[in-house]
Amino acid sequence: MAQSLPLIPQPKVLQKQEGSFVLSAATAIRFDRQLSVETAILADKIERLTGEKTRSVAEELRIMLSSEIALDLDSSLALKPGGYEMTVAPRGVKITGKDVAGAFAGIQTLLQLLPAAAPMAEKSVSLPALKISDEPEYGWRGMHLDCGRHFYPIEELKKFIDQMAFHKLNVFHWHLTEDQGWRIEIKKYPKLTAVGAFRDSTPPYGNRNSDDGKRYGGFYTQEQIKQLVAYASARHITIVPEIELPGHAAAAIAAYPQFGNTDIPGYNPKVMTRWGVHPYVFAPKEETFRFLEDILTEVCDLFPSKFIHIGGDEAPKSQWNQSKFAKEVMQREGLKNADELQSYFIRRIEKFLASKNRSLVGWDEIQEGGLPKSATMMVWRDLKWAQHALDLGNNVVMAPNAYAYLDHYQRPVGEELSKGAEFEAIGGFLPVSKLYGYDPASVARNEKERKQILGVQGQLWTEYMKDWKKVEYMAFPRIAALAEIAWLPKDKKNYEDFRVRLDGVMKFYDALGINRAVPLDPPQKKTKDGSVIETSLNVHADHAIEFAYDGRANTFFWAGRELKKDDHITLRLKSPLTAVARVTVQTGGKASQNGDRLEKGELQYSVDGSTWIKVADFSEGKASGSIPAQSKALRVLVTAPQKFWLIVHEMTIE
Repeated sequence: MAQSLPLIPQPKVLQKQEGSFVLSAATAIRFDRQLSVETAILADKIERLTGEKTRSVAEELRIMLSSEIALDLDSSLALKPGGYEMTVAPRGVKITGKDVAGAFAGIQTLLQLLPAAAPMAEKSVSLPALKISDEPEYGWRGMHLDCGRHFYPIEELKKFIDQMAFHKLNVFHWHLTEDQGWRIEIKKYPKLTAVGAFRDSTPPYGNRNSDDGKRYGGFYTQEQIKQLVAYASARHITIVPEIELPGHAAAAIAAYPQFGNTDIPGYNPKVMTRWGVHPYVFAPKEETFRFLEDILTEVCDLFPSKFIHIGGDEAPKSQWNQSKFAKEVMQREGLKNADELQSYFIRRIEKFLASKNRSLVGWDEIQEGGLPKSATMMVWRDLKWAQHALDLGNNVVMAPNAYAYLDHYQRPVGEELSKGAEFEAIGGFLPVSKLYGYDPASVARNEKERKQILGVQGQLWTEYMKDWKKVEYMAFPRIAALAEIAWLPKDKKNYEDFRVRLDGVMKFYDALGINRAVPLDPPQKKTKDGSVIETSLNVHADHAIEFAYDGRANTFFWAGRELKKDDHITLRLKSPLTAVARVTVQTGGKASQNGDRLEKGELQYSVDGSTWIKVADFSEGKASGSIPAQSKALRVLVTAPQKFWLIVHEMTIE
């Protein structure tokens, strides 16, 4: 039952019941008045499905309803914050939240049970009877979007927030400032947007070291920001703004050059037109700190989030090392080097944010020169930095580029670029299956450290996302995998089950016109005809031994160590051969100096399964020959040690 329902994330506990509930235009909503906002959102969704206005009734009025969805609260539920219980029965639906956020989460589960298309083709829909008890594994379930490299309309961001809510994600990390553009209106410093929000050119797709020569830019007014914050809040999503410092600051310094390192040779800041890491960083002047504090004051007024993200990543030290003033600050403060100057810079900002009752969060470079005690580290590089923060007692949000950077290719690079230059990405390859397999708690060594992991977040860096359709293509359907690893305990995860449910959820994307990618499913680890294959070698990455006899040209077995004498790959056929056959085994590829091909070995066959007869020696990585009828097995036998690993593409029998 659970596997057939298009629910992502999958509820923690779901039990099938007898019967069903019929939802129609006659279905009304009975609600606790604390859930009036959530009720309005649900009523709007149902009205779009049925084509008729949905009636809502406050529960204390005790009005009799023939068909109802009841929304309630019960803080005594033995669930984590954000948890809920849901019952679908023939007489109605009941959703009870541990808190308001929990009730809203239950509403999203209900919406995923409804038809994807609106309005419904039929006048009613039957929902299966069930009981759900559900709660989130992590409190921080985030999606990041870079609006510094490219600028997107507020209406598109609202749609994105709707989809985050649909999947029970609850943090929108809004990257608002960059070398290539400053996107947030600051009343006290109007040149931040008048100058910093626009650049003279942008690299075109397919040539990242070139220019299109077209002026580009835009920014969000404070009124627009207030609207988006309210919109997200109504959907139980916190917007965490990111104001980059001390690096990735070229646009701000171009607008106000006096806050950069003015005493270095060749000082000439401008809004950058190329991607990558640029040298312009804020100078450690008192005037600069006042400038940043003024900016952050307006930011705190706009965003009620407990957390304010200050970036802190990829801050080159070259300008500080050239600046006489920066060196004087290092000497005055007893700082050993520019890394410690960065830590000093971050601590100053952390102290200011604390005065505003806010907490600083930054990328893992904020630990360079010493990690501030109350800071939360967002880990994007090597996972050793997560361990470093946990050792110090700091909280972390896991956002590793190997698993959670949705700016990486959805499918192999050659396949994507063959469709056109507009499919270019920054690099890397992140299929849905790899993201789904990530465990945010894998770095924790004990329960204390597990509690320091606040959650997990996916990143959308937008150098190669010129329009909203490209953002959608990179985000969907990977956002569904992110949602499930953020919500569901590790022991409840199952990729095959998830993949079935994803087909149902993608119908919602399609109904909304979302420009999603087609997920790339990993090859199934099985032989092409049920034959059994085994090896004495271990497996490198996901290159399973079954791939040596699966009939597919794009898969291969890859051993994960050097070869020893008598290592083997043995194929036991499902049925004995009925006639003489030609056998070929091709090894090697482009993985190492010799291509990981077999240099010393024999291809053998067996009629009885235990007595082996040589067919041929391997030469230049290949062996072939004829084997008789009634053969039951084939074997590749290593006859001498080999320092290289081994790739086997396909054992063919013709």
